Amino acid sequence: MTNQARIKEPTLTDALIPIILLIFFMGSAVFLYGEDSSYGPNQIALLLAMGVAALVGIKNGHRWKSIEEGLVKGISMSLGACMILFVVGSLIGTWMLAGTVPTLIYYGLNLLNPTFFYAAASIICAVVAMSIGSSWTTAATVGVALIGVATGMQMSLAITAGAVVSGAYFGDKLSPLSETTNLAPAIAGTDLFEHIKYMLWTTIPSFLITLVLFVILGLTEDTSQVSGSIVKMQETIASQFELGVHLLIPLVVLLTLAIKKMPAFPAIAIGALLGAVWALLFQDDLVSSFADNIKVTAPDAIHWLFKEIPEWVKHIMVTWTALFDGVSFNTGDEGLDKLLSRGGMASMLNTVWLIICAMSFGAVLEKVGLLKAVVATLLKGAETAGAMISRTILTCIGTNIITADQYISIVMPGRMYKEEFEKRGLDQLNLSRSLEDGGTLTSPLIPWNTCGAYMSGVLGVSVYDYFVYAFFNLINPVLAIIYAYLGIKILRLTPPQVKVVNQGT
Repeated sequence: MTNQARIKEPTLTDALIPIILLIFFMGSAVFLYGEDSSYGPNQIALLLAMGVAALVGIKNGHRWKSIEEGLVKGISMSLGACMILFVVGSLIGTWMLAGTVPTLIYYGLNLLNPTFFYAAASIICAVVAMSIGSSWTTAATVGVALIGVATGMQMSLAITAGAVVSGAYFGDKLSPLSETTNLAPAIAGTDLFEHIKYMLWTTIPSFLITLVLFVILGLTEDTSQVSGSIVKMQETIASQFELGVHLLIPLVVLLTLAIKKMPAFPAIAIGALLGAVWALLFQDDLVSSFADNIKVTAPDAIHWLFKEIPEWVKHIMVTWTALFDGVSFNTGDEGLDKLLSRGGMASMLNTVWLIICAMSFGAVLEKVGLLKAVVATLLKGAETAGAMISRTILTCIGTNIITADQYISIVMPGRMYKEEFEKRGLDQLNLSRSLEDGGTLTSPLIPWNTCGAYMSGVLGVSVYDYFVYAFFNLINPVLAIIYAYLGIKILRLTPPQVKVVNQGT
């Protein structure tokens, strides 16, 4: 008898044990450690739950070697995201040193009105993300600058981060350049542009509601002290950096590469290296001040060759340091120092640690069949369009929570539900839209998800803080479920044509 024949199908109880324990461990980590839970406690919680899932699999006949293979495969799926995170850390470090981000902050303080700042921030991110098809690149560039502007205006960083995330994911969702926007129709078997067109029915109303909420929040802000704070921050930035529109060229180059559909890793890496060059060319005084603190520990042969280490070598070492360890400023303004002292690959190590642990848990759950057991239970009794669409969205959300990856939250439910939609006479456009409504949009709302960890790491704001202000990401899935139960814009298969049915399910 082969090992495959000895493997038992997991029960719903089997599947729920590690999931319930994960919720308990995560809740305990947040309760005991608060905002510091993502710096170790959450990782341990994920690994403990992964161990329980592996034990359940072994009980059902799986061998550890097989589970380990699934574990390695699952981790390997996250390596692309991890590499992007590392180069984003380098990009932030060199763009801070080059004055690119400070220039964006300086001019942004002049252009953005505090009353409409949150709504404007969301719109700016939406336009950029739609142009380049990447919520991650948008957050790492424009998003970081908007956080700086919010600091100068004494606006809420949590609300600003929510506005950035909302706008970035709105633009990403509707961009034909976006990976997830291409992935969802590919899995469901629908046309890309028909998919985007069909998403407008839930996406546009959700974003309009989001903007109204951000305007309301902006109107409630006390802006009486803003003017003085803006002037002070601009003066401090101007005293530290050489400013000018030429410093925005690295941003323009990066956005151009993204529009040309260059893969994210090489595009961002080029942007980071260009930032290092710009720092050497245009921030000579600043780089020299950092070079004064450089301690060269090179071998004696190097000292013999140069006699005394030249300044240009130290300058290169400053930019090199910015790539791996970021930059640290001491301007006398504690808030500005915290904003500018960022970046470097090292700053992303904890985020990568969290992603690897989360992907490990999801990989084991999938390998031993526990996810499939949960989905099979969810499908029972789902006969109406409302039930199918709502369960698809909820499955995507659950998959995002469990597997910690937005791509898996699109691929897995898409494959599992595709035939079920056809059996119930529902057009696959319903499925592709639901995969985006539930999978793409909820990923940045989960602290241990690759997207949540990324957004938190880049923006410097905890997911727990910006969660309630990511209005678009919260409203869109709810609105999609309401549409489904009310029968609004539900496409049914009517061979050989497809028509829109606006009636209850």
